[in-house]
Amino acid sequence: MNRRRHATAAITVICALTVLASPALTLQAAAAPLPPPAPKKSLEEVRKEMDDLYRQAAVATDAYNLAEEKTKEQSAEIVRVARMIVEGREKIEDLKARAGAAARAQYRNGGLPEDAKFVLTDDPQLFLDTAGRLKAGAKATTDLLGEMNRTQAQLDVYAKDAGLNWTKLESHRVRQAQAKKEINDKIAAAKKLESALAAEERERLRRLEEQARNRAQTTWLGTGVLSGLKGDTTAAAKKAIEFATGQIGKPYEWGAEGPSSFDCSGLTQSAWGTAGRPIPRTSQEQWRLLPRVDIKDMRPGDLIVYFKDASHIGMYVGNGMMVHAPRPGRNVTLAGAGSMEILGVVRPT
Repeated sequence: MNRRRHATAAITVICALTVLASPALTLQAAAAPLPPPAPKKSLEEVRKEMDDLYRQAAVATDAYNLAEEKTKEQSAEIVRVARMIVEGREKIEDLKARAGAAARAQYRNGGLPEDAKFVLTDDPQLFLDTAGRLKAGAKATTDLLGEMNRTQAQLDVYAKDAGLNWTKLESHRVRQAQAKKEINDKIAAAKKLESALAAEERERLRRLEEQARNRAQTTWLGTGVLSGLKGDTTAAAKKAIEFATGQIGKPYEWGAEGPSSFDCSGLTQSAWGTAGRPIPRTSQEQWRLLPRVDIKDMRPGDLIVYFKDASHIGMYVGNGMMVHAPRPGRNVTLAGAGSMEILGVVRPT
C-alpha cells in the first residue's frame, strides 16, 4: 500500500514538472533565430539570368528545328524506300510469271523449246538459222534468272534500309521531344523571373535591356566597322530584305517559320526562300554551311550570326542595322547590328 502511494506521488511530480517545463521549451523554440532571407537579386542580375535562359532556349530551339528537318527527311526517305520495295516486288512477280511461261512452254513441247525442234531438221541452212535463235533464247533465259536474282538482292537492301531509316526516325523524334522540353523549361524559368517583378521593375528591366544593346552598338560602331562598307547588293538580297522587314511587328515563336510568327532562323530562311535561295533551317547550320564573308565586306542581305554557339541570327539591312526575331515575348524588329556579340557573317548568294 505504501509503495503504491509513493509511486503515485512520483508520477504526479513528474507530470507537474513536465507541464511547468513545456512553456519554457516553447518560448525557447520560438526565440530560436530564423535563417536570413535570400538576398534579393538586382535588376541587372535578373536581366543577365534571363538573357542566359533565353540563350539556352535558343540553342535548344536550334536542336529542335534540326531534329524536325531530319525527321521530315527521314520520313520522305522511308516513303521512297517503301515505293521501291513495292516496285521491286511487282518486278519479281513479273519475272516469275515470264519464267513460269517459258517453263510451261518447254513442258508442252516435250522438254524442248519450240526453236529447238528446228535443230533436228535435215535442212542445213534452217539448222544454222534456228541454232542462232536457240542461243539467243538461252541467253534470254539466263538474263531473266540473273535479273530475278539482282532484283531480289535489291529488295533485301531496301528492306534493310527501311529498318535503318525507322531507327533514325525514332532517334530524331526523341531528340525533338527532349529539345522541346528543354525549350519550355528555360522559357518558363525566364518568365517566372520576370513575373516576380513589379510592373515598375519590369519597365526598368526593359530599359536595362535597351541600354545594354545600345552600349554594345555604340562600342561596335566606334571601331569604325562601317567605314568602307558598301550599300549596294543583289536583286535577290533586296527581295530577302523586303520580306524580312515586312515581318516587323510579328511575334517571336520558337520553331516558327511564318507566316504569322517566326524564330530567328525561321525568319532568315523564309526571307531567302522568298528570294529563290533555299538555305538551311537553323542558325547553326546556316553558319556552318553558307559561304562566310569578312565583316568589312558585309553588304545588305547578308546574315549576321551571333554568340560563340551560333545560337542567334539576323539579316543585315544596311546603315549598321539588322532585322531579327529576338526571343520569346518580343516581336520581329530592327536593331543595331552590333547590339549582340557577333560571331561572323555569311552570304546566301
